[in-house]
Amino acid sequence: MLLYMIAAAALAAAMMLALMPKCIMKLKALKFGQTMYELGPQSHLNKKGTPNMGGIVMGPVTAVCAAALFIAWYRAEAGAFWSLSNPLWAMLFLIIACMLLVGFSDDYIKDVKKDHEGLKPKQKIVRQVGIGLIFAVWAYFYIGSDVIIPFTGKTWDLGIFYIPLITLTVLFMTNSSNLQDGLDGLLSSVTVVGMIAFGILAYLMRESMNTALCGILAFALAGAAIGFLRFNHYPAQIFMGDTGSMFIGAVMVGIAVVLKIEFLLLLICFTCVFSSVSVIMQRTYFKLTHGKRIFKMSPIHHHFEMCGMTENAIVRMYAIVTAILSVVAILSMHAWIKLP
Repeated sequence: MLLYMIAAAALAAAMMLALMPKCIMKLKALKFGQTMYELGPQSHLNKKGTPNMGGIVMGPVTAVCAAALFIAWYRAEAGAFWSLSNPLWAMLFLIIACMLLVGFSDDYIKDVKKDHEGLKPKQKIVRQVGIGLIFAVWAYFYIGSDVIIPFTGKTWDLGIFYIPLITLTVLFMTNSSNLQDGLDGLLSSVTVVGMIAFGILAYLMRESMNTALCGILAFALAGAAIGFLRFNHYPAQIFMGDTGSMFIGAVMVGIAVVLKIEFLLLLICFTCVFSSVSVIMQRTYFKLTHGKRIFKMSPIHHHFEMCGMTENAIVRMYAIVTAILSVVAILSMHAWIKLP
């Protein structure tokens, strides 16, 4: 299994390095540039016109590499390949639907039609809830409604409440991933670290069809994100756009659900989660105090930026925090992992 994971990462990284230069040239020719929000940090206005929608390459590369290496790993005794019990199909539905129906649609409206609002909030929520509900129902019947409680050897059976909770998790995490994609290389960097952690956890858990898929998918995305960082680090030559961030958020949730480690999203994906929390805190406090703010700007990475931190410093800080919390997450699963 480990060899297939490493192969998926290497193949995805190589494909990104090969394909991104042509993608950047094509997006520039089509003038699919980022439309900057004028109420955002003024230092970002010079990024206007930078090619967007880099996720349209990263998403398919990740999906193709993961699917190919998973099929190569597959054994007949692992289960019926074409059955709905094979998590490959549900995972592909989740990540591709989030990427195209939500992310790409939003980017198309913003970057092609030049409407910075993108999809209307209701349109986006309806699509995310619909996708999340279908995935949650599948998981309820084929993964089970119990989730692992970190630091223990126990699980918590949520029963029928599992379906709405997973649906809301898809909604929350895809939006959180999207909110974190606000600085050059930020989401790409934490994705590399977080996906390596998810991959290690999948490898250390008892090998099965589910853990194999999650390990291979996690490393494929880590490899793709490394390749993307070559062009997305400060100063970015291309942004991933909602197409990429929605895809990444969906992968986070999909892996967590299939491995039953939903609670670990709070650790491994802490920076994404807190991006949403900071926005909620800011808006709530603003309304309650009639105009006062907790942060200079939300999401909180913009607060750090306006406090004088450089984009590179913020990215390093987020990556370090993700790495530390990822180690805690792996240690919290001591009762569920096996040493190789």
